[in-house]
Amino acid sequence: MNKKVLVTGGAGFIGSHTVEALIERGYGVRVFDNLNPQVHGPDAEKPAYLHPDAEFILGDVRDRVALKKALEGIELVIHDAAEVGVGQSMYSIEQYVSTNVHGTAVLWDILVNDKHQVEKVLVASSMSLYGEGRYQCPTHGKIAPRPRPDEQLIKGDWQMRCPDCDAAVEPVPTDEAKPLDCTSVYAQSKKDQEVYSLMIGKAHRIPTVACRFFNCYGPRQSLNNPYTGAAAIFWSAIQNDKAPLIYEDGLQRRDFIHVKDLVEGKLFLLETPESDFGVFNIGTGKPTSILELAQTLIKLSGKDLEPNVVEKFRSGDIRDCYADVSKLSGLGFTSSVTFEEGLRDLVEWGALQQSVSNVENAHRELVQKGLVV
Repeated sequence: MNKKVLVTGGAGFIGSHTVEALIERGYGVRVFDNLNPQVHGPDAEKPAYLHPDAEFILGDVRDRVALKKALEGIELVIHDAAEVGVGQSMYSIEQYVSTNVHGTAVLWDILVNDKHQVEKVLVASSMSLYGEGRYQCPTHGKIAPRPRPDEQLIKGDWQMRCPDCDAAVEPVPTDEAKPLDCTSVYAQSKKDQEVYSLMIGKAHRIPTVACRFFNCYGPRQSLNNPYTGAAAIFWSAIQNDKAPLIYEDGLQRRDFIHVKDLVEGKLFLLETPESDFGVFNIGTGKPTSILELAQTLIKLSGKDLEPNVVEKFRSGDIRDCYADVSKLSGLGFTSSVTFEEGLRDLVEWGALQQSVSNVENAHRELVQKGLVV
């Protein structure tokens, strides 16, 4: 008999693709989601794209009674439910901490104190808890510097420098052992989710895995949420004939992974006992600049636009971070979707969607809160 999986946040972007892949593998799937209006719209209903074979329960992870009911008969838990977005987290503090930390606490309180059949838990963590990634200094070798000081950024000097000799440094892959240095409320809340989950899971002998997602993109990512991933934000602007807005000089680098690859990586860890109680990066291992992302999307759209590089910075933003994927590939998994192939998939899907570009409003809100300089 196939195992039954609960996916919290399973109606969302990554969650819905996870549900689909689980059902294709023969799992029984139950979705628990609050249909957050910022993601699903003001009159949110169960999305049409959610797999018809998935059982759906409307509920909030902070609601102990509802979550306990959702856990009945469940053998595996994929905990994806979260408030997402670095910028917004710096002023919607209670919402982020309440959903991400308290919601995770409710889940574990049930698993520790009530009867259940759960055999393994996967927690969606994030690359954001690294802060800056790893860098290589010509003199001091591999380093893990703190964020660039505001005094440097105010001068428009975006380059990461060695804290010991002030030399310009180059990014190298960021491994799971890098010291964590959260630079936003979102990052800290994801760190708390991860630490509590691994600590409690180990103490109570419930196999637990923390999946540190890098920058995921693809079909079903909200095109109306100005705090979702960069690829969707840029495409929403382009679709509405607006130039993608880019902070700093656009040369900051990230690791963009297509949702298909990310989900395959998650389920590989779910099904691999050697992953138990581990922390794993899920990325491509390849750095791409934010400017290159915007330019590629514009090229694929066929429109005559130029990215709007504003030479301003947001509080909590980092310069470079891309994944060292050797730990995950050592168990046998590697990503397969190329960058342009993945963006083409996003564009083909996005061209059929209606979107409202709210990035200017989000930018103004950040400015008003003193979070853009």
